Amino acid sequence: MLDDTLLDDPAALQRADRDRALLALAGAGARVRTALRLADAAGLDRLRPDGRPRAVLVAGHGSALTAGEILTALAGQAGLITTLPPTEAAAPRADRAGAPPAFTAGLGWQLPGWAGPLDLLVVSSADGGEPGLVGLAEQAYARGCAIVVTAPAGSPLAEAALQVRALPLPYVASALPEDEAPAGPAAEPDLPAEDPAALWSHLAPLLALAQKIGITQLPYDALPAVADLLDATAVRCRPDAAAYTNPAKGLAARLAGTVPLLWAEGPIAGAVATRFAAQLAERAGRPALAGPLPQVLTAHRGMFTGQLGAGADPDDFFRDRVDEPDPLHLQVLLLRHVPGAPGAQSGVRPGGAPEEQGGPAEVPEDDAGPRSFGVTRAHRLAGAHDVRLTEYATSRPDPLHALADLVALTDFAAVYLGLAAAQS
Repeated sequence: MLDDTLLDDPAALQRADRDRALLALAGAGARVRTALRLADAAGLDRLRPDGRPRAVLVAGHGSALTAGEILTALAGQAGLITTLPPTEAAAPRADRAGAPPAFTAGLGWQLPGWAGPLDLLVVSSADGGEPGLVGLAEQAYARGCAIVVTAPAGSPLAEAALQVRALPLPYVASALPEDEAPAGPAAEPDLPAEDPAALWSHLAPLLALAQKIGITQLPYDALPAVADLLDATAVRCRPDAAAYTNPAKGLAARLAGTVPLLWAEGPIAGAVATRFAAQLAERAGRPALAGPLPQVLTAHRGMFTGQLGAGADPDDFFRDRVDEPDPLHLQVLLLRHVPGAPGAQSGVRPGGAPEEQGGPAEVPEDDAGPRSFGVTRAHRLAGAHDVRLTEYATSRPDPLHALADLVALTDFAAVYLGLAAAQS
């Protein structure tokens, strides 16, 4: 069970945070600014596209694919966005020294059969050493696709970008020293963990490109403002902020000892829920199920009457629990984007104290704000089975800013949950 007093001990958190994940998240705003500046310097600002591509294909793995899913949510019906995950490829051989090959060396990517000269391929990698992504860029060049590559300068993928006449955009790595570079809580040599702030290094140039080619209709200052929002969240969620004023610590404590069901209303919240589930697995080693309303009401319904439901065991009251571990129960976390909603405007802390700096907020259970049919049914289902449901909503009118609010909060919460659980 989580000892939530650890969340109010900055020294203990610093000792537990061996890979400096909190520091990496705190630098996310700076990475967005650097990525936008370097993208302009690389030629994106001078790009004069002749119309929009028929489809945008986003290839990569991990946060690169998450960036593609976020672009899909932001673009809506304005364009066809397709993510290309890796497929299984032939097992790579060990090098001459006998060292095992990198995990990504065995990954392969394949263009869909319909991809051609009318389409744009975006390849994004934090490492730039994946042979499968180099092969994908060569496939796209042979078919006449337009190509954009985001990869570290000097990497094999960046070099290949020049050969296939792609627009090369630099990947902005963490500013931490190499010996403190973010990795997983229990890094595996064959399956390396990901920098928790890598998403923004993939997403910033991708959104700048999408804005340039007309896939999204963001305000001209939307992307620079994201960096400011990330900075504000880093201040609000800093390690020395007490748990009752730190929304990320409060969310981490709320999820401890539970199996989270991450329900989302709308595409923006849906992308955040998927990201949060991945971060809980990566940073906290916790399983979570994510899905959109109203589909999750039927997909997750059986769990409410199973062993994880609050009322699953009618004899639970009479059982001697002295030597038993605390049971796991379901916790529904409902993520919402409610533009301009009074109940979420500027945020409401538990207890009703207003948040000075805005951002996503926990919505009180007695909030009488407007609710969709799906949200109303979600509350009814949770209430009927004594399962705790907590809403977190952002009222920012711009979808990108709403997404940045929710992603930043949940990223910090996943890291805090992992750090506190490791020290319990």
